[in-house]
Amino acid sequence: MGLFDFVKDIGRKLFNRDAEAAEKIKAHIEEANPGISGLGVEFKDGVVSISGQADSAEAMEKAVLMAGNIQGVTEVKIDKLQAPPVQARVEYYTIKKGDTLSAIAKQFYGKANDYPKIFEANREVIKDPNLIFPGQKIRIPLG
Repeated sequence: MGLFDFVKDIGRKLFNRDAEAAEKIKAHIEEANPGISGLGVEFKDGVVSISGQADSAEAMEKAVLMAGNIQGVTEVKIDKLQAPPVQARVEYYTIKKGDTLSAIAKQFYGKANDYPKIFEANREVIKDPNLIFPGQKIRIPLG
């Protein structure tokens, strides 16, 4: 599973009908405002297409994760989203049953107490560090 592929039945439920999906996903991304101007969102058959201008590669990554971690979304396309090149080293991790942010921090950083780094990097996707779910995809900053 690549960065832009997601599990359809996992994530936050935002819409009941495909007809309202694009509008609801756009509002969800704009609410956290990761740094996308001129945001456009289309939805068809589980695929979200995002367009606009990202302030940074991190803003683009956050918008993709916000859209992808919504129930009913299987893929996020960014063909029409302009973003600067990636600067920081980042790895993507799909949460498994039994995971905690502390355990993930220990795995990637060697110290469980470094979990706030992961939480801060995913604030748009994770609202409470104690509420993560299997199948959710997050960013792990490495550098």
